[in-house]
Amino acid sequence: MGRLVDIGDTALYIEERGNSDAFPLLVFHGGPGLDHHMFGSYLDKLTDDGRYRIVLVDERSQGQSNRTDPSTWTIQRMADDVGALATALGIHDNYATLGHSYGAFVVLQHAVDHPGEPKGTIVSAGVASSRWLDNVDTELDRFEPAALRQQVTDSWAGEATVQTEDGAAKLLGDQMPFHFRDPAGPLIDEYVRNAPGTRFSPDVLRHFATQDYGGLDVADRLEDVTHPVLVLSGRYDRTCAVGAGEEMAKLLPDAELVIFEESAHMLFVEENARYLDAVRRFLDRIAA
Repeated sequence: MGRLVDIGDTALYIEERGNSDAFPLLVFHGGPGLDHHMFGSYLDKLTDDGRYRIVLVDERSQGQSNRTDPSTWTIQRMADDVGALATALGIHDNYATLGHSYGAFVVLQHAVDHPGEPKGTIVSAGVASSRWLDNVDTELDRFEPAALRQQVTDSWAGEATVQTEDGAAKLLGDQMPFHFRDPAGPLIDEYVRNAPGTRFSPDVLRHFATQDYGGLDVADRLEDVTHPVLVLSGRYDRTCAVGAGEEMAKLLPDAELVIFEESAHMLFVEENARYLDAVRRFLDRIAA
């Protein structure tokens, strides 16, 4: 179902869903070190009425995308890849982006570096400055249930030294309770069943874990973004705190903030119907 698209110095793997003539939403996964499988089928209903199509992207050197020199593994370079991919697909003047978690860092950097290039940007569970990630240690110290606290803490620490794909899969699986409002709820097992086939990239995960996850810091440049931005935040997000979304929405000239009151970091899973409704309404606005 997927294919490689040449963007110059590398090729990115994409998987398209929906009508090929519909307005495209380029979708970027979290991690780093994951791939497009993280979204499973959770976004597919956006294509139901034929007006929108989703293009799921494996970011630079991740998933089934071609490998590049580690010197190119930066948020800025991956943000440039967004525009290069749009150009290669022939949609450079008519598309929107959605990024979740680390993918949100990428699309926000792209919005700042290339204002007005996309019709709109959707920042899902993201931050505008990596200083917000300093809160993770505090959240780990008070994470409940206590029986899972050491497992989750060890998984975060292990990102900096992970060597194998199986090792990365275990780390991120052990970490999953931290990313849901209910760490022992049924949604975690449902999510795992809905996202099979992930190709983990331990080298990319290790690279960013030892470099402050890319050191994103664009808060003082948000005023330069000229196109609409939809900011989606989970009230109980322990990684990208809701305060980061609120701050972002205040600094952006044309922003809409939607807070998911029953979600932590995995809002597209935890409140899927509301998530899809918010994204669809935003696309209706910018694609009209």
